[in-house]
Amino acid sequence: MVSKRKLSKTDTSGEGCKTDLLSRCPETKKSRISDKEKTAACAGVENEGIFEELLRTSGIILKAGEGQNEIAVDQMAFQKKLCLALEKHPTYPGVVKQFICGLESHIKDRNQFKNCLLPCTPIRTEGSRTLVHSYCESLIKLLLGIKILQPAVITLLLEKIPEFFFDIVGTFGTNFPRLIINQFKWLDKVLDSQDLVKKLMQMVGVSPVPIQHDIITSLPEILEDSQQSEVARELSCLLKQGRRLTVPILDALSRLDLDAGLLAELSSQVRQSAMTIVPSVKLEDLPVVVKFILHNVKAADAVEVISDLRKSLDLSSCVLPLQILGSQKKLKSQVQASSSMSQVTTSQNCVKLLFDVIKLAVRFQKDVSEAWIKAIENSTSAPDHKVLDLIVLLLIHSTNTKNRKQIEKVLRSKIRLGCMPEQLMQNAFQNHSMVIKDFFTSILALAQMFLHSAHPAVVSFGSCMYKQAFAAFDSYCQQEVVTALVTHICSGSETELDISLDVLTDLVTLHTSLLMRYATFVKTILDSTQKLNPCQIRKLFYILSTLAFSQRQEGSYIQDDMHMVIRKWLSSTVPNHKQMGIIGAVSMIGSVALKRNEGDGSLLERPELNSERDGQLSTLLDLVGFCCEQTPEVLALYYDELANLIEKQKGNLDLQLLEEFGKSLVEDFPSDFVVDLNPTVDGSFFFPVKSLYNLDEDESQGAIAINLLPLVSQSELGRVTDGMSNQSKRVVSPICLSPSFRLLRLYTGEQNSGSLEEIDALLGCPLYLTDLEVEGKLDSLSKQEREFLCSLLFYALNWFREVVNAFCEQQDTEMKGKVLTRLQNITELQTVLGKCLAATPGYVPPPATFDSEALEAVPSINAAGPVRKRNGRKKKTDGSKAGAADRSQADDSSGGNQPDTELSELEKTAAEREAGNPMAQLQSYRLYFRELDLEVFTVLHCGLLTKSVLDTEMHTETREVVQLGPAELCFLLDDLCWKLEHVLTPGSTRRVPFPKAIVIQNRGVEDDPELNIQEHQLMSSCYQQLLLTFHSLFAWNGFSHLENTDLLRSALQVLADRLKPGETEFLLLEELISESFHYLLNFHQSVPSFQCAFMLTQLLIAIAEKPMAGWKKEKMASLAKQFLCQSWVKPSGDRERGSQFNSALHTLICVYLEHTDDILKAIEEISSVGVPELIKSAKDGCSSTYPTLSRQTFPVFFRVMMAQLESSVKNIPAGKPSDSSEVQLEKLLRWNIAVRNFHILVNLVKVFDSRPVLSICLKYGRLFVEAFLKLAMPLLDYSFKKHRDDVQSLLKTLQLSTRQLHHMCGHSKIRQDLGLTNHVPLLKKSLEQFVYRVKAMLAFNHCQEAFWVGILKNRDLQGEEILSQASEGRDSDEDSAESPAEEPSGSGTEASDEDGAAGPGAPSPTGP
Repeated sequence: MVSKRKLSKTDTSGEGCKTDLLSRCPETKKSRISDKEKTAACAGVENEGIFEELLRTSGIILKAGEGQNEIAVDQMAFQKKLCLALEKHPTYPGVVKQFICGLESHIKDRNQFKNCLLPCTPIRTEGSRTLVHSYCESLIKLLLGIKILQPAVITLLLEKIPEFFFDIVGTFGTNFPRLIINQFKWLDKVLDSQDLVKKLMQMVGVSPVPIQHDIITSLPEILEDSQQSEVARELSCLLKQGRRLTVPILDALSRLDLDAGLLAELSSQVRQSAMTIVPSVKLEDLPVVVKFILHNVKAADAVEVISDLRKSLDLSSCVLPLQILGSQKKLKSQVQASSSMSQVTTSQNCVKLLFDVIKLAVRFQKDVSEAWIKAIENSTSAPDHKVLDLIVLLLIHSTNTKNRKQIEKVLRSKIRLGCMPEQLMQNAFQNHSMVIKDFFTSILALAQMFLHSAHPAVVSFGSCMYKQAFAAFDSYCQQEVVTALVTHICSGSETELDISLDVLTDLVTLHTSLLMRYATFVKTILDSTQKLNPCQIRKLFYILSTLAFSQRQEGSYIQDDMHMVIRKWLSSTVPNHKQMGIIGAVSMIGSVALKRNEGDGSLLERPELNSERDGQLSTLLDLVGFCCEQTPEVLALYYDELANLIEKQKGNLDLQLLEEFGKSLVEDFPSDFVVDLNPTVDGSFFFPVKSLYNLDEDESQGAIAINLLPLVSQSELGRVTDGMSNQSKRVVSPICLSPSFRLLRLYTGEQNSGSLEEIDALLGCPLYLTDLEVEGKLDSLSKQEREFLCSLLFYALNWFREVVNAFCEQQDTEMKGKVLTRLQNITELQTVLGKCLAATPGYVPPPATFDSEALEAVPSINAAGPVRKRNGRKKKTDGSKAGAADRSQADDSSGGNQPDTELSELEKTAAEREAGNPMAQLQSYRLYFRELDLEVFTVLHCGLLTKSVLDTEMHTETREVVQLGPAELCFLLDDLCWKLEHVLTPGSTRRVPFPKAIVIQNRGVEDDPELNIQEHQLMSSCYQQLLLTFHSLFAWNGFSHLENTDLLRSALQVLADRLKPGETEFLLLEELISESFHYLLNFHQSVPSFQCAFMLTQLLIAIAEKPMAGWKKEKMASLAKQFLCQSWVKPSGDRERGSQFNSALHTLICVYLEHTDDILKAIEEISSVGVPELIKSAKDGCSSTYPTLSRQTFPVFFRVMMAQLESSVKNIPAGKPSDSSEVQLEKLLRWNIAVRNFHILVNLVKVFDSRPVLSICLKYGRLFVEAFLKLAMPLLDYSFKKHRDDVQSLLKTLQLSTRQLHHMCGHSKIRQDLGLTNHVPLLKKSLEQFVYRVKAMLAFNHCQEAFWVGILKNRDLQGEEILSQASEGRDSDEDSAESPAEEPSGSGTEASDEDGAAGPGAPSPTGP
């Protein structure tokens, strides 16, 4: 058959061979037929046409020019006829030479030669009954099938090849050498195959590279089975000569059928050559190389080979043509654009072939599949992970059913650790959609599974998979994605519902026209709205409104359904349904009210408001207004929804439509809430009315006030009378004060281009409150009066918050001063409110926000005060024993780098603080305050500069009016921290969760006894919040996305500018990171508390991990050690302590040990220096070197050291037979240090024998022994003979530690502590495995006579024997036993255990 391989251009590297080849070509081209023989054969006129005559009579008609040769008979019939004609010819065998001479003359013409090399065209002659096959071989191939012609034709063809050595492929439109070589493929019989292969290999030696390539890749189809081994050896030798022929040789070797012995002999050498060229090989050759590597990989070294292959394979070269194509769009030349498109298609096809090769290997080679998963698992750092890894995991998931659970586990783990960022997945979908489309079923299944996860990063990854699949795949896949999302929404799961609605929101924003095709599916969600809360309803109606009004006709059926649902909800008497109706109605109003945009088309066009739609909208507005009048909470929600609509669509709303509902608002607000300022107020109220917080005292005429206390009294009175007021009159409630003002100021700003001059009197006007000097008066008030006072303060605070929101961006100097004053008013009122709340247990404030979060949070906040505290105590008392067991279980399952009871301890600490600190209680009532806008934080720019300006221009009496004090700064930073914590998703840099509420605490240094403690509290808290703010920003996982690189640069420039002003604009990102790191590092000497030190460390890690360079690791280790070696004392003189301190200390020790150069040395220093100092100190003392190490914090240090020790030994490579003596000695030395540290730590249990320490030791002791068995014992197997003394010393030291672990097991059983005894079975199993593994090692080295096993007696921690009924009866027998007794594993009783091993000449004793 003729090969259909794509013709390739001559490699330029072949040009270098021209001179050599020219000198050798005459020899190659020398004809085997002598000139005399040719003359004799061709002599005579009658012999000149014998070639054509015999072919014609046999059934082939030769054609000249472009026409192909024609065959009129079956191929087999032709060969038979021609063979008979030659054999029966009178001049046979001379006629054969004449025939070959005629063939040679015929093919001198290149067109005729090409016709002879190409397939013949079948024809049927008139009257012929012979059936001709639709495909026929070439004339040359047919002649090669005739035995008497084959040798001469082979010789002739091989002599023709050198004629084309220096032809540029394409000159004559044909690659003649390739066509010639293809004639030798798949021949039924080769008379002298040895000679043919020999000549072909000789031709390889003299040919240019393209011809060499063709010959070598054709060998598997030419060779007979007996020749394959010999040729494989020749190709292997040829591989050593250079890398130019590596790809064709690998292609040939992968298709040869070699015996196992030869394959093993060649595979290691050839595979090494293949691995070498992977990074530099051409994209079209990559599938060939990878196929060979995977086809010949062995189970033993599969993980190592595939790990190397992972590192070498880089798909970025495949992405480059796509980027080139993007730039070609601007080119005018269609030829260039077409060429670029062809390049992209070729690139994508090559990548598709590459993954087809991997898919075959994964499907049919179990070792390859498991090794690839293991190689990805072994990669620990995020930069090591590539797009290739994600695609291969998807490939294995879709191909191998048995590996799916493992793949899902690996993916979840990688996502949680930040190794598989969403950016990596986006690159996979955008650049290799052709490949991963084949795995769509797996992508859908994984995305569905990820949305069920409890980890936010995994959920986010799943949602991103949905979005990318919708954008990258065809309509079928898009429909499946939408169906899956709708299924999630209707499932009832809160997390799935929220994230699915978010995905649909993104899709409707980015791909409106595409999603419009599947609007029918989305519309079905309206049938399941009973499961949705108001926030979810808001998202749903935004999606539906966008679809309904984005197209003029297509969305009309969605509009009708929305109108019906909204009317039903608004007419309902159920409050939740009314709220949902209002949210839906405002969403529709927002879509209709968008301006028409004839410019860039960035806004949705508002359809022409015909009379029918005007009527619908007017009816809707009237219905909403009517339904809200009698219910203040519903009316407040309506105001908030309209305000949010104006704020979100700022500048894009139709002002005419806006005025329809805004006009009544402008009239209603003053009449409802504003009154003229009078010295006295008529009426009977709970408290006497007093005008407070007036900033416009100089304006005596026309002064106004907010009528707050009378309205609150009226509201309380209305509640008492149970709604007996006139139903026809609109209800005015203080609940609506803040929402109504927010809507008013946004409406006013929209109508007046941001100016608020029309309502600026509301900034400085006073409030009607009462005397707020409540110190000592609260106890005398009734419960109703205290609750009234609390409600009054909540309303006042929310009013001031909305006033600050409204006027914070105004540029007028006087207004700025008033805003700062209002912030001071807020902090003052919060102090009063804290005192009132402390005296009013069980109080529920009036709602401030009216969406789902506020409504759902009411029960939990209601229980926040003393009620929650009492319930907590009762629960603890009732189940104290069970609680101890639960805590032990938690301790067992906790990881080494995370405190086991961290969250519960933080919550407990927060609850304790709330009980003692009235200010702390406000953190629990956060949802009852109006939200501060982000624009408020522009106030932080004012500082002291505004002070002097205001003093000279306003002539204010008090200088503090315009000063942003510590209390206001603390208030703003606290709110900012809370916002960032909830908005920005942290990346992998966060080690422990920070407390949700930053509470002012007494922390400080001990060298200033006259320190102003209150001011220090505020400033320390501000310092802590600033660090937390920076950490929340820089730990954001969004910085890992390429589109946010500019944001990261601008953030880092702010810090770097402090060190290099004006020089940071052109710095590289890495340089900006270094400068920012240095700037923040300078603050380490001024941190006022341990929590600040901890947060500074976390901030530096968040910045340095982009990425973490060597010098940064040293700085981090040094900084963490400095903090550990520092004494942290409160202003009161007490040392810092508590669960939050322990949690931060745990993380700080982890940072120190993870970043230090020599972790074993660091552990040894703490355990050999710090701990002995602690032991010698007084009862409440601490280590002098490590002041943070005390008896209270010892379990924290001990846990981290044990966990880090076990983790560090896992990084010591396992021993191999190929290791040199020096490598073995180096590994033995590291293990010696590790075992010595382990021995020191285990023996500390004799001094610190508390339950947590015992639990930690039992857990990590087992893990250490298991790591020793897995990694160290293979090393001892191979190094025992060369380093006998070192091995023996190592085992003796470890034996002492295992014996102490055995004593702990006995102690745990005597104590009958369930949390400790849970560790015993697994630990004893590991100790037994250790004994027999040492025995196996000695047997491997022919020293088994040096080993014996004794029965250890159970002893307690101090070494005293533990007696039991069973053991007492056996004591005399065991002590008198002189011969070694060995029990099989698992057969010992409770009073016995096996433990003991030693090297040659040092048998283990039977007891200590």
